[in-house]
Amino acid sequence: MNTYTQITQDEAMHMMTKNDGHIILDVRRPDEYAIGHIPGAILIPNETIGTTPPDELKDFNQVILVYCRSGNRSKQAASKLAAMGYSHIYEFGGINTWTGEITRD
Repeated sequence: MNTYTQITQDEAMHMMTKNDGHIILDVRRPDEYAIGHIPGAILIPNETIGTTPPDELKDFNQVILVYCRSGNRSKQAASKLAAMGYSHIYEFGGINTWTGEITRD
């Protein structure tokens, strides 16, 4: 069974600089995302992730960097994605301790 890898926010920042087709996945609620999110992040709320692969995540081998507000929902979401067969999931905690850029769009 696939598992996810927990990484530090510094490691996540470094991974975000690579041109490897990675996805930054925000698993908070839409209202939280609207207040501010990491640039380029897509929103798939943890509550909407079940056992069917999300349409936005077509490549099971793609690097997926997952975060939420504090790190709880991102761990849940990463675990669910791993159970579906995604193989490169990296969970890096919550935006409440993020020192990088935050945007609203």
